[in-house]
Amino acid sequence: MKIGWIGTGIMGGPMAGYLQAAGHELVVHTRTKSRAAGLLAKGAVWCEAPSEVAARCEVLFSIVGYPADVRSTYLGREGVLLGAPSCHTIVDMTTSQPSLAKEIAERAGQLHIAALDAPVSGGDVGAREGTLAIMVGGDSEAFERIRWLLERMGGTISLMGPAGAGQHTKMCNQILVAGTMIGVCESLLYAARQGMDQNAIIGVIGSGAARSFLINNLGPRIAAGDYAPGFVVDHFVKDMGIALQEAEAAKLSLPGLALVRQLYVALQAQGGGGCGTQGLFLALDKLNGIG
Repeated sequence: MKIGWIGTGIMGGPMAGYLQAAGHELVVHTRTKSRAAGLLAKGAVWCEAPSEVAARCEVLFSIVGYPADVRSTYLGREGVLLGAPSCHTIVDMTTSQPSLAKEIAERAGQLHIAALDAPVSGGDVGAREGTLAIMVGGDSEAFERIRWLLERMGGTISLMGPAGAGQHTKMCNQILVAGTMIGVCESLLYAARQGMDQNAIIGVIGSGAARSFLINNLGPRIAAGDYAPGFVVDHFVKDMGIALQEAEAAKLSLPGLALVRQLYVALQAQGGGGCGTQGLFLALDKLNGIG
């Protein structure tokens, strides 16, 4: 199958690689061409614009940075839906606004193209290992038609409802991640203040009732002083902002999420926007005058 792929960053590169390894022909575009070098070296074809990708593939996937990037990719002057697309299905895997997912689906429908919003969870580890959780919104027939492709990239593939439902599910995910992340960082900060071995602490509490993906996967990075991104702070702040906007529109108060977002904004102010989400430890460290 000819597959279009837009966005080959920390997540998108490995995800596209799984489809390429399965024998599919890739046509790719990304903002910085060098980020696609690995795929190009294995036979992927470079395109200069999203509209060119759409004109040369059957199914098109995208995973870019922000809602503005999604809008530009699909609805911009050289966007997927404003050229002469040959694709029958588009799948945006960016974490973005539910309302934008609905808008894209409506525009795609006018062109007789199926549109799915399919954000993912699992970070760089899940992308590299092909174990992502993929939460999908859109038409059930379109979902079943390309499900086998999603299964190349993820371990849990779920259709959650109509257009926008995938994004709403991802908001639920990010709300939970935010609450868990502050717990992980405060726990390990407490361990450090008490002179405990953080790795030893992780080994015990990571196997009991407090176990989670975050303590067992990002906890050791904190203990090692490794704040390299699996998922960058700048993007997480964006996600939490979307969740808070959606909550406000629904007249829903989420004080825990609001607090965690403010702490991450403080980390951005300290120059940590490019860190992984475990970088929250640095902001709490500074807040307590330890670091």
